[in-house]
Amino acid sequence: MMNNRGLQLKSFALIVIVCLWVSFSFAAMNHKEILRKADMARGNYEGVQWKVHVYSIEKGHKQNRKLEVKARGYDFLAILTSPPKVKRNKLLMVDHNMWFAKPGVKKPVPVSSRQKFLGGASYGDIAATNYANDYEPTKITSGEVNGEACYLFDFKSATRKATYDRIKYWISKERMVGIKAEYYTVSGKMFKWATFEYENQVMIEGKSNPFISKMLINDVVASGNITTMIFSKPQLVPVPPSALDLNFLMMR
Repeated sequence: MMNNRGLQLKSFALIVIVCLWVSFSFAAMNHKEILRKADMARGNYEGVQWKVHVYSIEKGHKQNRKLEVKARGYDFLAILTSPPKVKRNKLLMVDHNMWFAKPGVKKPVPVSSRQKFLGGASYGDIAATNYANDYEPTKITSGEVNGEACYLFDFKSATRKATYDRIKYWISKERMVGIKAEYYTVSGKMFKWATFEYENQVMIEGKSNPFISKMLINDVVASGNITTMIFSKPQLVPVPPSALDLNFLMMR
């Protein structure tokens, strides 16, 4: 018959196993929810519009672009408004497929979200993120950015059409927004990193929710090359399917 000491040890071991199982299950069930909340703060809503001002410095040369974006989830339509030479150029993404169109061109041209838009910004940086579905975490640990406790996700692309092969992503534990990211090639070489700010807000059922206001992109190889993306005037609005229909892209 097992003595009291043995029963205590067995009970303690059982409690430890249960706690570990609960902890693992919590992480398994909730890492996607953490990412979904962070994705929402970067524009992943079922109907939203905003403005973007992108300006870059590369080898001392300055460039800028202004866009108006309408999005539904991860799909979006972006229309360039400035400077005049690119005005009315358009980008459309639907189900990870992207097209570029401009006045005078008969057909939209397929492009990749990985292609360079301006400076260190890729086409995929213009739109909402879909990290919850486009990437698979290989490791989830704790981290810190400027004294702020974070979940640190290390994940690789789950689809060939994802904008990046691998990302390290710091999400604030308190605010549930992404505040830093490092971007890597498939070989494991970091080529840029970015920080994020959330001074914009959108209202949902009377509650204020954070919305991205700034993305600052730093080139790792050329440290003086910096790209700034300013997001402004976010507004939740209905976005009908026709607004994101490729057949209507050249008519707008």
